[in-house]
Amino acid sequence: MIQETKIAANRIGALIGKGGATKKDLESKTCTTITIDSKEGMVRVEGADDNAVPLLRAIEVINAVNRGFSPGRAFELLEDEDLLLEVIDLSGLADNPRQLDRLRGRIIGKDGRAREQIENMTDTEISVFGKTVAIIGYPEQLKVARSAVDMLIEGVPHENVFAFLDKKKKEAKQDLISYYY
Repeated sequence: MIQETKIAANRIGALIGKGGATKKDLESKTCTTITIDSKEGMVRVEGADDNAVPLLRAIEVINAVNRGFSPGRAFELLEDEDLLLEVIDLSGLADNPRQLDRLRGRIIGKDGRAREQIENMTDTEISVFGKTVAIIGYPEQLKVARSAVDMLIEGVPHENVFAFLDKKKKEAKQDLISYYY
């Protein structure tokens, strides 16, 4: 079974790693063979025909690295099959580069604090890179983090977004308590 994906030229080094370590590690953890065409940015992943899951996970890790996650953070996708990667494309939401910068700036926040706060309150990992926002997390957390990012894109004030996240966090805690009692 073979899958191909394209990766940005400036992310190829991150995917290969020092002396090829990241690529080798990904290959051994997913039982795949990865071929990277550095000129074209094409990544070819070959896996066993009887099980597509490792191959698809390898592709997901490659996509996470391509969306700006460090290999270490991207590899978390291999550690738990319930973790997902969601990519939000901002390019259609901005009419010009300045508007795109503004959207990215709202999501990142001053000194990265808005992004960090969303990550902490939703227990997700977020990468704002190029024209995308990528989120790694469990389905329920992804939904909340995605809502927060969408609110920021729509221009909702940061404090309102954080109040929303706080409410969601309390609801989740309450759900957990009522689940066990």
